[in-house]
Amino acid sequence: MTSKMSLEESDYFKSLIGSAQRIVVFTGAGISTESGIPDFRGPNGVWKTAQPIDFSDFVASEETRKESWRRKFSGANPLGRMDNAAPNAGHLAIAKLVALDKVTHVITQNVDGLHQKSGIPDNKVIELHGNANYATCLDCGEHYELEPIRQSFSLNEAIPYCETCNGIVKTATISFGQSMPIDEMQRAQAATLACDMFIAIGSSLVVYPAAGFPRIAKQNGADLVIINNEVTDLDPLCDLVLHYPIGETLTAAVL
Repeated sequence: MTSKMSLEESDYFKSLIGSAQRIVVFTGAGISTESGIPDFRGPNGVWKTAQPIDFSDFVASEETRKESWRRKFSGANPLGRMDNAAPNAGHLAIAKLVALDKVTHVITQNVDGLHQKSGIPDNKVIELHGNANYATCLDCGEHYELEPIRQSFSLNEAIPYCETCNGIVKTATISFGQSMPIDEMQRAQAATLACDMFIAIGSSLVVYPAAGFPRIAKQNGADLVIINNEVTDLDPLCDLVLHYPIGETLTAAVL
């Protein structure tokens, strides 16, 4: 595998983008590894060293909730790198396509908020797995910033409860065993059905139902492009498959 697109691939990718009017971009962990955020399922992924906490255990056990917050605020937690991570060239290239009104929506499996940090408006980003940069009450949905929770937890491991309804407060991410967010899934479905080009970036495309969106787009007549380091099961359906570094590949296509 070479590190850069061939001229033929580059020209074809640019032509697909140029002729499209309603592009949907779908991103997975691979785009954020170039910002220093580890992935989950890779050979050195987070879940190789830390067993994920199931949502039912989080709700049922105060001690499990303490362990969850310990992980969140531990300096040894690889996901703590999200706090200071900055958008990379891939994020910025997508943001440019949004600004040019080429991309209607960015559907993401990531919880790092880097698409918003790159300048993409909130209403253009559909976060299927939530966002790790704030917390919410599981009962009433009240929004909480993390820093006050961090400060309180650091004193005596006091776990947060909602100031409005006394419900359980949790980072605004979708955990194992937790239902996918209905509104976001419906928005993603609608955006996918309306697009004329779908670009899947940095995702293994093995987690369903989210991984079904590229297939839906292709079956509905959209051009399908995958940019990923590894082969995916959907590669045979694609108009173009690019196994190259994400940032430079997107930058070359957008400039």
